[in-house]
Amino acid sequence: MLIRKPSDIPSSEITSKSDYMNRRQFMAGAAAVGASALGAARLVSPHQSVNADTSASAKLTTVPSPLSTAGITPTSFKDITTYNNFYEFGTDKSDPAKNAWRLKTRPWTIAIEGNVKEEKTFDIDALMKLHPIEERIYRHRCVEAWSMVIPWDGYSLSEFIKACKPLSTAKYVQFLSLEDIGEEPWIRESSLHWPYSEGLRMDEAMHPLTLLTFGLYGQTLPNQDGAPVRVVLPWKYGFKSAKSIVKIRFVENQPRTTWNESAPKEYGFYSNVNPNVDHPRWSQKTERVIGAPFWKASQPTLMFNGYGDQVASLYKGMDLRTNF
Repeated sequence: MLIRKPSDIPSSEITSKSDYMNRRQFMAGAAAVGASALGAARLVSPHQSVNADTSASAKLTTVPSPLSTAGITPTSFKDITTYNNFYEFGTDKSDPAKNAWRLKTRPWTIAIEGNVKEEKTFDIDALMKLHPIEERIYRHRCVEAWSMVIPWDGYSLSEFIKACKPLSTAKYVQFLSLEDIGEEPWIRESSLHWPYSEGLRMDEAMHPLTLLTFGLYGQTLPNQDGAPVRVVLPWKYGFKSAKSIVKIRFVENQPRTTWNESAPKEYGFYSNVNPNVDHPRWSQKTERVIGAPFWKASQPTLMFNGYGDQVASLYKGMDLRTNF
């Protein structure tokens, strides 16, 4: 079985909206990054992931984003950083938080290849300065029928794509994650084909909601959440959001993607959240909200994860049961 459907876990405290908004107001008023109550409260053990070159609570300077989803309460920092899918560090949800300390995030570069004006390499620190970093609250939906609400920090991938100068022949964007046996020995235990690969149509990649992501909750990404850079697409299932990216290719034909290649009847190339298309082994009509009290833990799944007004036009005329 490639992915196991998780059993219920004890609910944990959800960050209150007032606490979170107070933190954002403090950051905006200071015009710099300050210490938040959540950041200060983070507990780190020798078995938890930290970035190799910084403290575990390294802060980011962010600006408000008009694309942030209003009216939803973020999942607690603890749940976001201890309940993860990241098979390079183990298949259990708790494994990445215990094992991803091995990941060294500096030095780190992203190679740009394929149908571009000039192939080049970007250093991660220069990449983070390419455009102002926004904090966006996005819903996050996993194909295993669980969900979170995460304050991601980054900027629209389109800003980076412009800097890459793709040719008109580039119809798709492929993302390749780090493959390093020394830092990720758990890849030996998986039948997946490595390195982890994901891909988007160019118009999906250029959509303003598609986020090139460097952090969450105003802090640099914890290793277990895809440090030092990942993509986030809030209307797609979480596995489409490639983590720890080391290479981006601009290609003419649809690229291979890891889960679609491993189980094409279960994981389509598009992988848009669609409650009307069940996974062969479970329903997608409802989702379990991680960290919510038991009386709110189950809720209906929304088409395109609730982002249909912004993204449905990308798929006009397509059969979303065939192109799932």
